[in-house]
Amino acid sequence: MQIFLLRHGIPEPAQAGRNDSDRSLLPEAGDPLRAVLGAARAAGVQPTLIMTSPYRRAVETAKMARAEFGYTGDILRSDALRPGCGPEEIWSEIRTHKSEEHILLVGHEPLLGYLTGFLLNTPSLLIEVKCGSMIRIEMDQIGLQPRGVIRWFLTPELAIGE
Repeated sequence: MQIFLLRHGIPEPAQAGRNDSDRSLLPEAGDPLRAVLGAARAAGVQPTLIMTSPYRRAVETAKMARAEFGYTGDILRSDALRPGCGPEEIWSEIRTHKSEEHILLVGHEPLLGYLTGFLLNTPSLLIEVKCGSMIRIEMDQIGLQPRGVIRWFLTPELAIGE
């Protein structure tokens, strides 16, 4: 199984009195995010399942990914990808979809960084996943404990060529 971790694009700033889950992507977030998604598509990424945090900025990012990859299935909103959840919750969710070949997970930091270490069976590993970045992890088993190998890590700066 291939697992692709995609952090949402650049969100609008937090505002007092406004729920964090309602923050959308900034209009300029689309260009770097499209560059990453285009590079991933060129590398052969074709998700068989897209799961996202229910937060607005993640859902907007998942919809951009759906369009870029030509994904025709439904986007599954998962509470396990909400900020404040843990990698174990996401692993349980992944295991319920173990027949999928290529799962794209759209979420937030620091959860995606922790999840990367968890999927590599190195939970103390610290990874910072910047907005719009994507990581490809190849899993050799979908058992109780994950054991994956990181194949690539694509940031907007690399995709744009800055």
